[in-house]
Amino acid sequence: MLKRQNPGAPEHRRDLAADGGALSMSHNDSRSFFNLSQLVLSAGQIKPSPALKHSKITYFEVEIVDVQSKKQICILDKVPPASTVLDVKHKFHKACPQWYPSRVGLQLERNGPFLKDSIGIQSLAVSSIITLYFTDLGQQVGWTTFFLTEYTGPLLIYLLFYIRLSTIYDQVESRKNFRHPVVHLACFCHCLHYIRHLLETLFVHKFSEGHTPLKNMIKGCAFYWGFTSWIAYYINHPRYTPPSFGHKQVLYAALAFLMCEAGNHFINVALAHQTNSGNRTCFPSPTYNPFTWLFLLVSCPNYTYEAGSWISFTVMTQTLPVGIFAFLMVIQMSLWAQKKHKLYLKRFYPEVRRKAAMIPIIF
Repeated sequence: MLKRQNPGAPEHRRDLAADGGALSMSHNDSRSFFNLSQLVLSAGQIKPSPALKHSKITYFEVEIVDVQSKKQICILDKVPPASTVLDVKHKFHKACPQWYPSRVGLQLERNGPFLKDSIGIQSLAVSSIITLYFTDLGQQVGWTTFFLTEYTGPLLIYLLFYIRLSTIYDQVESRKNFRHPVVHLACFCHCLHYIRHLLETLFVHKFSEGHTPLKNMIKGCAFYWGFTSWIAYYINHPRYTPPSFGHKQVLYAALAFLMCEAGNHFINVALAHQTNSGNRTCFPSPTYNPFTWLFLLVSCPNYTYEAGSWISFTVMTQTLPVGIFAFLMVIQMSLWAQKKHKLYLKRFYPEVRRKAAMIPIIF
């Protein structure tokens, strides 16, 4: 009997070498190519590895240029595509610590508008290098600080005139003259108005773009504080004369004032609730509260109620300083209402197109 040879024996290896190793190598290569082809057909297209994808991520270089001198201030390297303008401001603050993010104004063009903090850098890029123009906005204050300072002043100033300090009025004359009830009512209404503003600033309003220039707060305080001093001086003066039509004029005007204050508060709460819930796809609609039904006629009912409060206060006290202040406030709020109304027309045209801005029919 013939014994079966072991393939691993030396004689077998010598026979393979003798018969020609090239043929054996060619056969193995064919089998390897066939197996590789089957693997490719079953697996589909070969996908790049995650590491290769990650290596293709591009970063931006942001060049900061002074808007006045046109000189380069610095270059921010490796800014990720997902960064916002606010992120760029923080990186700029690290490179130049003297410029706080709140006072940095960035523009895409020298005469263009300032970029909002929420804008993505990738939306501004035309190439890998982005040039932004820097403007120093000056000392900034938060909106909460702005309104608290602006509204606290009138509250305290009016009370100083109400108690009739000896440095303001003649002390002897102040003690002799009797105060008409409208003086006490005016103090109550004036304080109620600014206390409502302060509480809404703390607990109702939500402020965006968290800072404003300090000079704006100084101008606002000068306006409110100055007019409050003028108004309070006349109403609390010992020789103040009551309204011409007596108690009826005071009573009806006071009721109108309180209704406008309530309406203003409920409108602000409705607007804040819409912002907190994130529902900005539709214009604010009236609710079961009758004070919100003014949304059916105007797009900015909070300004309507604010104007109504000061007009009612003018009728109730019948003083010239209050009338001038109310007139200026109506003009200013009508301008604000027109500006907001244009924004509402762009966002909610079908719902706003038949509404007035602040006063039905007139504005």
